[in-house]
Amino acid sequence: MKYLELTIRTTSEASELVADVLWNYTEGGVALSDYADVVALQSGKTGIYWDYLDEALSEPRSEVLVKAFLSPSRAGEIPAVMREIYACRDRAEGALDFGTLEESTREIEGDDWVEIWKKHFRPIHIGRVVVVPEWIGYTPQEGEAIVLLDSNMAFGTGEHETTAMCLALMQDFLKEGDSVLDIGCGSGILGIAAARLGAKRCRLTDIDPVAVASAGHNARKNGVEGMVTVSETDLAEGEEGADIIFANITAEILIRLAPTLPAHLKEGGTVILSGILEDRLDRVKEAFAAVGLHPIKERKEGAWCALALRS
Repeated sequence: MKYLELTIRTTSEASELVADVLWNYTEGGVALSDYADVVALQSGKTGIYWDYLDEALSEPRSEVLVKAFLSPSRAGEIPAVMREIYACRDRAEGALDFGTLEESTREIEGDDWVEIWKKHFRPIHIGRVVVVPEWIGYTPQEGEAIVLLDSNMAFGTGEHETTAMCLALMQDFLKEGDSVLDIGCGSGILGIAAARLGAKRCRLTDIDPVAVASAGHNARKNGVEGMVTVSETDLAEGEEGADIIFANITAEILIRLAPTLPAHLKEGGTVILSGILEDRLDRVKEAFAAVGLHPIKERKEGAWCALALRS
């Protein structure tokens, strides 16, 4: 099968947002080529294995290439893709450098790409959690919580700072038997990891039907469908309170959600937020302080920040 490879030139700090848009159009996956990740990987300090590496990435560069693999029949949708990306840039109001956003396309043999793409995935280790693509055989070590993901179905595989920070903070605060709410669940990685770490009930929500299908598929793949439920909504209206609420989205959406979250949090519970650019961190803190939730722990990786808050 042939694919249309769409490449967008952007920056490291904007690459996740660009990739998130591309996921809405791709049948063949999204790949990021970021020299900053190669530097981190080669330093040996991260403890995380990057998912895509070839010799070309050893050459220093400032820009990031985000590639999406589309059905050739969707070539006419590329202007719509770019309009969505430009809209993301405009919403950032200059706070985030998107780079040139230069686009290019070429036709490739899809079967070859899929096999190469799968070949370069590796397990990602974040504390006790190990995120493993479902096609890779992996023998877990004692104490590890394995999360199997079909990584080409929805955004969120654990390699990006925003997801990695959520997984790290989860392990700081999650207790066995806790109930969890994940708003904007994507692939379902956070809820599934929570179930693997001992949560008894994990409610996952997303407004994207592809993400909902992906999270359900991944929950079944991990054998946790009895503890994990997924619904297509932006919040679990009418649900009982959770011990931990996750929201790995964007600062603007987190600010909008802030007034609604306390009603879904148990007394003494923890809210874990990520997807926050550093220059918007104070605005997020202010929005949540206004509803009685205050930071008890912060993490920062690259341009991104994450918070754990309690009342």
